[in-house]
Amino acid sequence: AAMTETHTGLTRRQFGFSALAGVASMSAIGRVRAAGAVAPSDQITVGVVGLGSRGFNLIDDFLGEESCRIIALCDVDELHYRDLVWGKGRGFGRIPAQQHVSQAYARVKSGTPAEGIQVYSDFRELISQASPDVVVVATPDHWHAVCTMESLRAGKDVYCEKPVTHLFAEGRAIVDAVASQKAVFQTGSQQRSDPLFRKVVNLVRNGVLGDVHTVEVGLPPGYEKPMGDTAILTGRDGLDYDFWCGPAPKLPLMRARHHRWWRGHRAFGGGVLMDWIGHHNDIAHWAIGAERSGPTSIEVTEWSLPQTDVYNTPHHYTIACQYAGGIQSTISSRNQEGLKIMGTDGWIFVRRGQVKASNSKWLEDAFHPGTFRVPSVKSHVADFLECVRTRQECIAPAEIAHRSITPGHLGYVAAELGRKLQWNAATQVVSDDAAANQLLNQMAYRQPWTLSGEQDSA
Repeated sequence: AAMTETHTGLTRRQFGFSALAGVASMSAIGRVRAAGAVAPSDQITVGVVGLGSRGFNLIDDFLGEESCRIIALCDVDELHYRDLVWGKGRGFGRIPAQQHVSQAYARVKSGTPAEGIQVYSDFRELISQASPDVVVVATPDHWHAVCTMESLRAGKDVYCEKPVTHLFAEGRAIVDAVASQKAVFQTGSQQRSDPLFRKVVNLVRNGVLGDVHTVEVGLPPGYEKPMGDTAILTGRDGLDYDFWCGPAPKLPLMRARHHRWWRGHRAFGGGVLMDWIGHHNDIAHWAIGAERSGPTSIEVTEWSLPQTDVYNTPHHYTIACQYAGGIQSTISSRNQEGLKIMGTDGWIFVRRGQVKASNSKWLEDAFHPGTFRVPSVKSHVADFLECVRTRQECIAPAEIAHRSITPGHLGYVAAELGRKLQWNAATQVVSDDAAANQLLNQMAYRQPWTLSGEQDSA
């Protein structure tokens, strides 16, 4: 059956894929190009960390690019199956991923053997032993920063899924590390590479709406009830659960809070709010020219937690933000899912696969709104690989990704403190609020993990 965006975020898959269960996984095997145009010695080597549903989608995207070759895979889980909510079938983890990549390369006469794809359970060994040119981080959110920082220290370029980091302080650290290492970094906010969203940004930035005054960012609601079995498990063969938890608190293992549904708990993620804010709010920031700054204030007007104690991220939420120039924005599960931007001369609404406007002429191919143009890229992964070669900045760099999710980080702080926050985007400090800054910047890792990498072997 077709699957919807609500709760599952399924359509985070690359846009060309069918959203039907299992179909997306197989399509890329036939799409691996015969490596004739790029000699094997010139291919960018790729290691993928995190082999769940998103990791598989990215594997398929990288398999479809002849300029690279996947040489290494890593996950702390050997094999797990799609939750019953998803329907039966497809397996994830080290074993299925290795088979998937090997079969894909065996299907093309590339002159290089399909064997030799190295598989690891420790991402540090993938980085140091396989030593790929680039590392793809498709882990749960609580691992993004540690995996990325380890990769950057080793001189690797990084493609990291969104949200770029679980914690605000991690985001600042990654932005600084990318700059100091002169690394190429792409965040998986792939809507930036979708022509529909780029069209909307071009229209708004060229002034067709007049003076923009209102932005409505609509995100799906969070989990209200357990999304799986809540029975506490002692463990499972093939899974290193302690390593899976890593720098996060080691909560009791249960199906409802593990694969697919982990983001419902703040130990591992920021709920559906932080899952989706890096998509629609990212485009909102781009459209209003705030992608390297941010709001001037934020206030939480709704924050309803689920009835279950399995999760502690909001089911419904509304974050009201003010931006320079008098622009008011709401990031809310109550808004229509997508992005609506309103100005003195009209409005425009966009979501995946759909764009609407108060003036239909704006949407015609022949309409040219002005001279401003956002970059045009073939695909999000292709843009990353091209930038690895040219050393240019990607379309979704670390700083822009960090700033697009900052209102969500601030929302959690404002909800906890119960007050409006004044935000200095230049210094990334809450004005005159020591308690808010302390909450915003907290980063308590479970031993032995640190962001600096100076830890005992785990």
